[in-house]
Amino acid sequence: MKLFLRPMPPPNVMRTANTNVFAIAAHPDDIEFYMAGTMLLLKQKGWRIHYMTLSSGSCGSTRHNAATMRRIRRQESKAAAKLLGAQYHESLTDDLEILYELKLLRRLAAIVRKVKPRIVLTHSPQDYMEDHTNTCRLAVTAAFARGMPNFKTTPRQAAVEGDVTLYHAMPHGLTDGLRQPVTPDGFVDTTAVHAVKRQALAAHRSQKEWLDASQGMDSYLQTMDALSLELGRMSGRFQHAEGWRRHLHLGFSAQDDDPLRDELKEHWYATKT
Repeated sequence: MKLFLRPMPPPNVMRTANTNVFAIAAHPDDIEFYMAGTMLLLKQKGWRIHYMTLSSGSCGSTRHNAATMRRIRRQESKAAAKLLGAQYHESLTDDLEILYELKLLRRLAAIVRKVKPRIVLTHSPQDYMEDHTNTCRLAVTAAFARGMPNFKTTPRQAAVEGDVTLYHAMPHGLTDGLRQPVTPDGFVDTTAVHAVKRQALAAHRSQKEWLDASQGMDSYLQTMDALSLELGRMSGRFQHAEGWRRHLHLGFSAQDDDPLRDELKEHWYATKT
């Protein structure tokens, strides 16, 4: 399959009026941990933000059954999305059932085509658990297939044109699964919106007991604070930050396409070009 690159427009010329941002994460609360600050800043710039976790969060309890957890975590996610001012999209599967397989890909690709994102925010290709890495793979392929009429989605959704730029959040613990450090291409200064990001994470109340018991997070709010403070320290200039790596442009956009850099100028610090 050949990839045809669009000619690059002149500098400072806006390529598209599309201002949709689609955050595609694995579990309820992942968006708040890794992505929400950047989404809030883009919303302040007039972008429309969309919120989706592939999993329902069904396994996130030692006390409640899966059906109860699906209901609780859906309510919490909708509350968090409302706090962020994001459009909520329903989950598609359950915890540990996010697999890179055709049925799930067809369903996600239909939603990507419907949203028509200009920016996709998703997990790191390297992370501590397969739900995160499989979500990343599904999001990348669904975005890649957005303009392919012969790839059938479920439900059927017409192919769409237009550039899309993908960014990968930092993995949990800032390392890959083999304990090797992962460093961002760029940092977004989230200090001004950290309080709202924290409030949205706090909406996931059911997770305090679960994360304390299962992953040793003494407080999931403090864990998120520590992560954003560490990224701020790594930036050398911000207090709180989120880190991002930009996906290769081939098949997605023009080579120099970098809307986070262009839109969040005063909040953006790049370590790589």
